[in-house]
Amino acid sequence: MIRWAAFAALTYIMYVINVLTYTLHVNVPVIDKESLMARQKRAEMIASTRSKLIAAARKAFAEKGYAETAMEDLTADAELTRGALYHHFGGKKGLLEAVIAQIDEESSAHLRAVVEQASTPWEGFVEESVEWIKLALNPEIQRIVLLDGPAVLGDPARTASQSACLASTMRSIQALIDQNVVKPVDAQATAYLVNGAALNASLWIAGAADPHKASTQAIASFRILLSGLLR
Repeated sequence: MIRWAAFAALTYIMYVINVLTYTLHVNVPVIDKESLMARQKRAEMIASTRSKLIAAARKAFAEKGYAETAMEDLTADAELTRGALYHHFGGKKGLLEAVIAQIDEESSAHLRAVVEQASTPWEGFVEESVEWIKLALNPEIQRIVLLDGPAVLGDPARTASQSACLASTMRSIQALIDQNVVKPVDAQATAYLVNGAALNASLWIAGAADPHKASTQAIASFRILLSGLLR
């Protein structure tokens, strides 16, 4: 009787193991090498398509402007179909957003390098903002980011990149307050004022009859404004 019970228990255990093995086999797909390579190739094709469209749009928007750039210009230059553009970006407006995002990333990297080269935290804070204003003289940034961007996408102060910039400025100001470099001002309010001044200076430069003259005037005034924060 005991042997029979043991045999029955062993049989049941084997049954459970078989059921679990079958369930795992059915529900957990095995990703073979060919499937993995196919997925990787598809991801590379998607990245390549997006990259080609962004490069074509960036070139066209800088040379012709957003309004004068036709969809056919973008797809022909990238050697892609109009459907690919809509699939990846939803249209010309979405492509403009992607171009501006790419330019913003490059600008941020450039500004970080400026901060790293500064000899003091205060110098880094000032020169980062001044350099941002100077970027308004870059023809590509001037036309795409500062002129076409606001006209098509709306208030640049409400973009994700500006929100990130504001947060960074606020942290920098608070650090300078903690180091007794600047007066004990409200960090958030001051960050809004500093960023607002820099952004509006850039917009003014981009639309000025003489951008270089406007840049010189704006930067001189901006430095004086910031000096008022020092203890």
